[in-house]
Amino acid sequence: MRFELPSPPAGAAALRDEVREFLADRDWGPAVRARSWVGFDRAFSREVGARGWVGMVWPRRYGGHERVGLERNVVLEEMLAVGAPVGAHWIGDRQSGPLILRLATETQKRAILPRIASGEISFCIGLSEPDSGSDLASLRSKAEATPDGWVLNGRKIWTTNAHLSEYMIALVRTSPAPEGGSRHAGLSQLLVDLSLPGITIRPIRDLLGEEGFNEVTFDDVKLPPEALLGAEGAGWAQATSELAFERSGPDRILSSLPALTAAMDVLPPTAEVAVGRLVARLATLRHMSLSVAGMLEAGGEPAQEAALVKDAGNSFEQALPEAIRGLLEPEDTPAELRALLADLTQLAPTFSLRGGTREILRGIIARELGLR
Repeated sequence: MRFELPSPPAGAAALRDEVREFLADRDWGPAVRARSWVGFDRAFSREVGARGWVGMVWPRRYGGHERVGLERNVVLEEMLAVGAPVGAHWIGDRQSGPLILRLATETQKRAILPRIASGEISFCIGLSEPDSGSDLASLRSKAEATPDGWVLNGRKIWTTNAHLSEYMIALVRTSPAPEGGSRHAGLSQLLVDLSLPGITIRPIRDLLGEEGFNEVTFDDVKLPPEALLGAEGAGWAQATSELAFERSGPDRILSSLPALTAAMDVLPPTAEVAVGRLVARLATLRHMSLSVAGMLEAGGEPAQEAALVKDAGNSFEQALPEAIRGLLEPEDTPAELRALLADLTQLAPTFSLRGGTREILRGIIARELGLR
């Protein structure tokens, strides 16, 4: 695996300055900054959309702005660096929108993509299921074809912000797996309007007592024929192609960065070497993340490289709050920084779960290296 650094696009520095100016006077407080890309703030997402920073690379006829992917990375980095609450548009911009752009009908593209780009609607991810663990191919949600479309039954879990979202893209079984064949056969992706009858969304409380995770149950949910995204039976390949976008972005290395930024003003001089090591590690991870972004923009499928970025990035962002705490004297730590570190410490275990567990990622990496 190689991680060549792409050249920055023209105007990247000016764009970075523009985003920083837009964010400069925001004061969200530690609770918001600790959550950042899962923090849901529809009004803020509308502001970001009005600036043209959602759906940046999409065609203009679908509400996009026809910019390049590395410009999008500039915006993402700056948003995450300050802990901006981008969760209301994050999933739609990062992976659901690109999937719709590639696979949906023309009618769906024109109806949905401009609303994502404007920050008006939100998406959640329908992959994981109860009792499946990391064995996604064992999913049991099923959609049966009817003369009028599809009837969906089953359950999805860990569907972040489903209770606040308008749509889900769900991976479900539409035909049985062949006897003795691949369990990945017969899986398809469906675009699900979460306002339809037969859908129940039950919040799952996390360690902070919040309800961002959800279990979504489908009971005889009637979907139109065009709910099918892409080819029937091609869902596994389609879903896994999304994961390079999900696993390699700045969100996999910067979740805890607001705490390091806040700590810089109060860290003692004796912490210089330790901070230098943290920043060097972050710089290396950022190089890798940008490299994968360049591969994706060039039309590549860097699944293994993305898995490595996520695994190494999660380890860094999980360890960062405790590393910062170890460099500070309790009496010299401002109350707001203490609150930020406390929230991040409780949230950090989820960093290596969302987007694929560490064990799954290391299996992908091992296959690339010929170790399994």
